[in-house]
Amino acid sequence: MKSSPVFNYPLFALGFRAFFLLAGFAALALLIIWQGMTQGTISHSAYFTGTYWHAHEMLLGYTVAVITGFLLTAVSNWTGKITLQGDALVGLSLLWLYGRILPFYAGLLPDGVIALVDFAFLPVLIYVIANTLIRTKIRTKNYKNLVFVGLLALLMFGNGLIHAQMLALCQNGAAVGIQIVIATIVLMILVVAGRVFPFFTEKGLKGVLIPRNSMLDGLAIGSAALLFALKLADISGTFLALTALMTAALNGWRLASWFVFRIWFVPMLWVLYLGYGWLILGFIFTAFAAWEWVLPSLALHAFTVGGIGILTLGMMARVALGHTGRAMKASNTIAVAFVLMNIAALFRVVLPLTIASWSNVLVYVATLAWLAAFALFIFVYAPILTKVRVDGKEG
Repeated sequence: MKSSPVFNYPLFALGFRAFFLLAGFAALALLIIWQGMTQGTISHSAYFTGTYWHAHEMLLGYTVAVITGFLLTAVSNWTGKITLQGDALVGLSLLWLYGRILPFYAGLLPDGVIALVDFAFLPVLIYVIANTLIRTKIRTKNYKNLVFVGLLALLMFGNGLIHAQMLALCQNGAAVGIQIVIATIVLMILVVAGRVFPFFTEKGLKGVLIPRNSMLDGLAIGSAALLFALKLADISGTFLALTALMTAALNGWRLASWFVFRIWFVPMLWVLYLGYGWLILGFIFTAFAAWEWVLPSLALHAFTVGGIGILTLGMMARVALGHTGRAMKASNTIAVAFVLMNIAALFRVVLPLTIASWSNVLVYVATLAWLAAFALFIFVYAPILTKVRVDGKEG
């Protein structure tokens, strides 16, 4: 006799619910803790050194939570089979949560245990995703979605390098690992964008048909992969700069091919287009940094605060509405959150170019804007994510 799940609640009905809620709270808590660390009011994690805690947690904590929620839900749609729900979803959520908490117990727990708990999350996720896709690929004859298994494996590899340095198994693994993780997340976004931007635009704007250009998609993604490979190979100077500008041009062309002016009247659309625009600015700033015109940190935060931050917030907002049976329309509150995220990126990435002497103030304002945006997200979406679908369907 099959036993009923212990955690039979709407929050654990599908992956996006639990992990989007975790991501929203993480976006608040992790940045508040980081501010406390930088101001000396909170002790640094004894496991991670330097700024590695901040980078690791925002990328492999917050961002991976968003990716997990998206993929668990998307794979269910692609295959017609539920990936995880109920007790199994609770277990995966707790594994992610323990990965955030245990680094602060360094000295009480062996470093190897701390590393293992955090590292284990992505292999488990890969197994769940790959198992579901492989079991159904013969029936669906759809192999292209296996690319996400490869991208998750790259994230796992990057995370492994970070932990290898923390465990004193190598000297430069953390910096390389963070580069791999950022590159993989950006490439994943570019792959997903090609699938959802035209579709979302057509659904959001009546009478609009967006042309698809697979060759341009391949060039845009391929050029980004080449650029990140050059950076990992420690190639700099003019060659890197020209590759970055080519990447920016191809991705700008790609975004322009989807653009319709009417998106500016639909917050659920313009937030995605602006997020992609910040990635393009990241490519441009990578070129400028190669010529030593700007600090590399500005390119880094164009990718992270701008591109990743804005796009993950926009995707969570849209996916949560669609998969709970609600109208695909952003409330005024969420539209304000989208604006605040762009303000955060503006103050963190662009304004330091003109008033560098105010850098501390600008970072502080950017932090407040980020926190306000995610506080609004939690306020609006916590009830949505924790209640049953309004149309009575499962999920």
